[in-house]
Amino acid sequence: MEENFDLLVIGGGPGGYVCAIRGAQLGLKTACVESRGTLGGTCLNVGCIPSKSLLNLSELYHKAKTNFANLGIETGNVKLNLEKIMMNKNKSVQVLTKGVEFLFKKNKVTYIKGKAVIFSKNNVVVYENGKKTSYNAKNIVIATGSSSTSLPGVKIDETDIISSTGAISLKKVPSKLVIIGGGYIGLEMGSVWSRLGAEVTVIEFLDHITPGMDKEISKEFQKILTKQGIKFKLDCKVISVKKSKQGLQVDYIHNKKGTKEKIECEKVLVSVGRKPYTEGLNLSKIGVNKDEKGSIKVNEKLQTSIKNIYAIGDVIKGPMLAHKAEEEGIAVAETIAGQAGHVNYNVIPGVIYTSPEVASVGSTEEQLKEKKISYKVGKFPFLANSRAKVNNEAEGFVKILADSSTDKILGVHIIGPHCGDMIAEMALAMEFGASAEDVARTCHAHPTHTEAIKEAALAVDKRPIHF
Repeated sequence: MEENFDLLVIGGGPGGYVCAIRGAQLGLKTACVESRGTLGGTCLNVGCIPSKSLLNLSELYHKAKTNFANLGIETGNVKLNLEKIMMNKNKSVQVLTKGVEFLFKKNKVTYIKGKAVIFSKNNVVVYENGKKTSYNAKNIVIATGSSSTSLPGVKIDETDIISSTGAISLKKVPSKLVIIGGGYIGLEMGSVWSRLGAEVTVIEFLDHITPGMDKEISKEFQKILTKQGIKFKLDCKVISVKKSKQGLQVDYIHNKKGTKEKIECEKVLVSVGRKPYTEGLNLSKIGVNKDEKGSIKVNEKLQTSIKNIYAIGDVIKGPMLAHKAEEEGIAVAETIAGQAGHVNYNVIPGVIYTSPEVASVGSTEEQLKEKKISYKVGKFPFLANSRAKVNNEAEGFVKILADSSTDKILGVHIIGPHCGDMIAEMALAMEFGASAEDVARTCHAHPTHTEAIKEAALAVDKRPIHF
């Protein structure tokens, strides 16, 4: 017997499972197909969640080893037990994936395990263990996420040449780790292994790290990471990675000088971006259009070229972020249910969970200059923030960009402690169309890190109190 659904979501990652739950909440008979065997997608299984566990634990270890004694906390000889760290990470992932399963049961979402193939605008066949089952759906949502990319001739084996998936499961700390790519993921994993004792070198094709980030923040970030012991080879192109006596040899060329260099290491992490994962869905045969980069084309309602088939998250254009996918999942479910689903793409925060963290929302200075928008800048350093100072985490600053004539906040960029949480205040402010003056006149509790935001807002009008 074929089962009929109002909404069938392909992919159980942050976009997919959130879309399914919201659809079910709105009264749609909903199913979610996932081939991995566990829900949560890349983010929960091998991405955001396990990496944050390792970032947290490696930071605690590093502080215990290097900082505690100076603060009057004497712990004796601090030892690293990598096996236990990995067990802790795996336990966190297991608890959270089971949590999503529970949410499916609670919201009456049908969880279908297997590989989905779309045969027509209303028919999806799921293959699992040699068995195939056909399902009919009024609406289909593609939320299959993305996969790691590599460089030509560099083959990821997840043993020596690894992607972010391999980087969260290493059995021992590599003596030397080379990271190809200076973006979010590479720098987070570089931080983890550097703190645990690896000598980390980042090779980046551009002349700066974190492409797309506000340049001033990017420079400060690199300065701080260099101080922490991470080495950078910027404006360099990797030619090859091959086996050597010491393990691996990375050959690269300096873009401007044209000089060739090499570096020996134990492991290489390839972190040069991700690509939409749409393999095996049968999209071209049924007439779902993609662009030249492999992203599924959608309209403002996130409909594909077939109106009852939608696409969200990493398979469409835009930042490959879990929270962006979630917003799109909710918007699509609400649209299908006859509501007005909407995503404000101008207010999607981005965070790098290193120590210190880096967070941003809205436009960078470079983008505003390109659009010829006149703006004012307000900056405030954590060095002058009392809470950051007493906690010995005074690196970094808050930077607010506001429209010169209207004072409307156009972008916020923070490098400093806990700014991944702090950025939410500014995302909310921007969602409501707040001015810098609105934030400056909002009472912030003392002593908190968020006072740096108030002071940066005051600095837009050249009137900070504590700096």
